[in-house]
Amino acid sequence: MENLRKAVIVDGCRIPFQRQSTGYLHQSIYDLGRLAVKGLLEKTQVPRQEIQTVIMGTVIADVNTSNVAREIVLSLGFPKSIPAYSVTTACISSNRAITNAVDMIRCGEADVVIAGGTDTLSDFPIRFRKKMRQKFIASSKYRKFWDFLKFFKNFKMSDLLPELPSISEFSTNLTMGQSCERMANRYQVTRREQDEYALRSHQLAAKAQKDGTLATEIYPVMLPPDFVTIKDDNCIREDHTMEKLAEMRPAFVKKYGTLTAGNSTPLTDGAAAVLIMSEEKALALGYKPKAFVRGYVYTAHEPWEELLLGPAFAIPKLLDKFGMTLDQIDVFEIHEAFAAQIVTALKCLDSDQFAQEALGKASKVGILPLEKLNTSGGSLALGHPFGATGARVVTTACNRLQRENRQFAIVSVCAAGAMANAILLERYV
Repeated sequence: MENLRKAVIVDGCRIPFQRQSTGYLHQSIYDLGRLAVKGLLEKTQVPRQEIQTVIMGTVIADVNTSNVAREIVLSLGFPKSIPAYSVTTACISSNRAITNAVDMIRCGEADVVIAGGTDTLSDFPIRFRKKMRQKFIASSKYRKFWDFLKFFKNFKMSDLLPELPSISEFSTNLTMGQSCERMANRYQVTRREQDEYALRSHQLAAKAQKDGTLATEIYPVMLPPDFVTIKDDNCIREDHTMEKLAEMRPAFVKKYGTLTAGNSTPLTDGAAAVLIMSEEKALALGYKPKAFVRGYVYTAHEPWEELLLGPAFAIPKLLDKFGMTLDQIDVFEIHEAFAAQIVTALKCLDSDQFAQEALGKASKVGILPLEKLNTSGGSLALGHPFGATGARVVTTACNRLQRENRQFAIVSVCAAGAMANAILLERYV
């Protein structure tokens, strides 16, 4: 480990996150990712020829830009010799892009890498049903007029109905919302606890939007056809109150459910990017980095009972890796998939029973103080473009370390498939 080079975060940038089918209705994942990388280039003024690799995470890939990272490179005036690739690991896709970049730098394979992620829920791929897909594939081999009549053999109008992407887990056939309802019931997370946490997230995000904190990491964009400037996230609900949240109906389990649209993350479009360098290269180019990347872990769990509990596993594993305790961490940025999810994770960290049964520890990890957690709001208020959230939380954590003059930060994100990631950052001084 001593021979590995030090990887640093120079800066990060994202475009404003927009609720599905609003500001980015006409944009693709390529468009959004391109804007985020363009914003990072303008913000940092890093010479394009210094970039050695671009890595982008995405969850809902577009068949037209299957390697969206390379298409972004080709569109932004980078030297054509710069390789680029895309990764997908559900909601931790940009976390994987970032840690891949860190590994490349540590091992001497690169000095300067851009890593991030992009996703849109406004333009996801919709397919014909399998029977029609097979007919279309077979028709590509037709040569004679009479061959084409085969296409209509056993044809039904219902075959033309679209096949929408499933939002359920392939392994369990449950949606994330249904899985989270089961988790909330198991860990006795009440509707009031969820609404209180959701209100906190929106209030903190609204405050950070007003005082300019969020603006420091956002690259405003102008898009056709109207060319109106989009400069703010539009998922934030400043007018939320406990009374309004209490009036909302359950969204996933209609009769007895506790998860609502108000305490769940909205479907969101967006992109984010981070500039990562070796420490030597950053200083040689005249940058003062924001943070060292000290290390990271990935975890995977049982999908039926632990689908969204990732941070409760990944954070302890990361602390153990570095011989640290929870109270030594000054800044936490944890993805909020649902209010129930993050409240449960906090309860598990503070549970002797969970520590003994799930982590193999003698006692609980500890209390994570709310004053250290997501102080500019989290995904509940800001939104969650699947492939971009990891780059957002890393950028926010680095900014908080500098702004609050703190030493250590942990970011953690849960993901579909019952996976998770946690990254340890240290302020650069």
